Amino acid sequence: MNYLAHLYLSGDDPQVRIGNFIGDYVKGNNYDKYEPGIRKGILLHRQIDHFTDNHPVVKQSAEKLYPHYGRYSGIITDMFFDHLLAAGWNDYSKTELSDFVTSVHKLLLLNYFKLPARVKGFLPFLIKNRGLENYRYISGLKRALTIMSNRSSLPAKTGTAIKILEDNYDEFKSRFNIFFPDVIDMSWKFLKENKS
Repeated sequence: MNYLAHLYLSGDDPQVRIGNFIGDYVKGNNYDKYEPGIRKGILLHRQIDHFTDNHPVVKQSAEKLYPHYGRYSGIITDMFFDHLLAAGWNDYSKTELSDFVTSVHKLLLLNYFKLPARVKGFLPFLIKNRGLENYRYISGLKRALTIMSNRSSLPAKTGTAIKILEDNYDEFKSRFNIFFPDVIDMSWKFLKENKS
């Protein structure tokens, strides 16, 4: 899953939320450097990634992208699913998406000096452009994909990805709606079993 889903799946604990947000940028045992709540969030992030990568519905979605994206098809699927979460946010949360995103921005800024260097590098841009909130729009997803392809080894095929999503929107949405309750259950169980 991508940033928005990881944040949502963190529950209400601010430290878990921080850890889950930075999870991709903390490698190996480096999570030991963080306080317990952030450590738990990093470990939850890893659990979510493992669960997602091995879920049959996610694999089916990624297969649709594989001819164009190869090994990157899972990343594009994650981004599609973040879009679908944002677009259907009110089905999963009583808090408005804009309010949730604002609270996340405040939390990350208050804890700025705890964040890995790479997160510090992109956070101001993410906040300024309200990237998490704008995932709800195809245009926001398109912008995120373009930025990623410009700053990473992700193939520069944004138009192809958007066309695949638009041509198969109901199919991706249906798969997301099957998958997301499963990852919610897994995350809630992890948090319950790993209470501080």
